[in-house]
Amino acid sequence: MAEPEEENIQKQIDEIEAVSSIYEENWTVVDEAARIFCIRIVDQEPKWTISLQVTLPPEYPTAAPPVYQLNAPWLRGHERAALSNDLEEIYLQNSGECLLFLWVQKIQEFLQLKARSNGAAQHGHKGTDEAKAEHRASSISIHSPSRHVSLSEPHCQSLDDEDLPPMVHGDPVTDRRSTFQAHLAPVVTLKQVKMHLQKLYQNKKIAGATHNIYAYRIYCEDKRTFIQDCEDDGETAAGGRMLHLMQILDVRNVMVVVSRWYGGIQLGPDRFKHINNCARNLLVEEGYSEPAGEVSKSKKPKNKKGK
Repeated sequence: MAEPEEENIQKQIDEIEAVSSIYEENWTVVDEAARIFCIRIVDQEPKWTISLQVTLPPEYPTAAPPVYQLNAPWLRGHERAALSNDLEEIYLQNSGECLLFLWVQKIQEFLQLKARSNGAAQHGHKGTDEAKAEHRASSISIHSPSRHVSLSEPHCQSLDDEDLPPMVHGDPVTDRRSTFQAHLAPVVTLKQVKMHLQKLYQNKKIAGATHNIYAYRIYCEDKRTFIQDCEDDGETAAGGRMLHLMQILDVRNVMVVVSRWYGGIQLGPDRFKHINNCARNLLVEEGYSEPAGEVSKSKKPKNKKGK
């Protein structure tokens, strides 16, 4: 086997391991020998679902893109063409790089826009304006090294947040001298998100981590909408992957922070696997999600609420 092909195979293995750990139950191996895989991408409303089937040729990713097929009974005409053009544009902009997560992320954005436009058609422009206002309200910024947090509070009913619910910490995971640790807290307001981050960064070791990636999801009962956002903190796309994981698990009223202390050795896609696995394991331990492939017998509810 030629050296470039060996390099491609290793990159494919790393990418498959990372992507399958993120999408887990929505990831299917169609034909491992032929390198055919399928990812089911679902919006909040299950009606809007697309299955992305990909075949990874030996030349991928260095010299060729995956061969893909979009499967959705409602996707046709100009919508299918527009999405296909978006995927091909991503390939042109990232030639030689691994594309699967970027493609899935683009399809997820496409589904979200589809759901919003469908909602606007049913409820009028008022609903669209409210959605935009909620999106602006969920904006959050964090700046190293001080990691100053700036949040705007949305108008949604919530529990009293004077008493901050406790944050729990997962077991550290170390790989090639890089250490990852997840931290989790129930939240029902953006004020609680801000307070938890400020309190967490009082710990000098955590504040000194190379990256503190976080994501949160808050469900507003009165508006029946989610306020959600994420932060990479320098680890490109890690926050979006973690938020996507939380969406897939359908957790709510919770925030997760994953700290990474870089050990000097690059981990490639494995770093995303560790970040998401740390987050997933702590969500399972705290009763926000069920273990993969199992029916939870825990008495803890799937979606807990902060105090």
